[in-house]
Amino acid sequence: MHFDAEFYVAVGFTIFLLVMIWVGAHSKFAAFIDARINRIKGELAEAERLRNEAEALLASFEQKRAEAEAEAKAIVAQAKEEAELIAAEGRRRLGEFMDRSVKQVEQKIAQAEAQASAEVRAAAADAAVKIAERAL
Repeated sequence: MHFDAEFYVAVGFTIFLLVMIWVGAHSKFAAFIDARINRIKGELAEAERLRNEAEALLASFEQKRAEAEAEAKAIVAQAKEEAELIAAEGRRRLGEFMDRSVKQVEQKIAQAEAQASAEVRAAAADAAVKIAERAL
């Protein structure tokens, strides 16, 4: 009987498998695989939890951003309204100031006219008196 190398490899492999089964390597291997499966499941669960947490944070930040934008728009609108009110008040005060200034100038002009008229009358009266004195 002549056996070739393939036969000896097959017999050796069969003996190796029988020894492994007898030692209980398959249960250790199964336990190792189960432990690895459980670890991977745990990692997946942790990754899912972290993803959900990140999505919640993102939603929270987006909501805060939207609220901040709305608040900024409200502040800008209020500032524009206040600026318009201040400008209107400034225009009103400027108008009042201009009216007062015009009235004061008109009063000064009227006083100057009255004073000039009085001075002209006084000068005319003085001239008339001087003429009358010379005539007498």
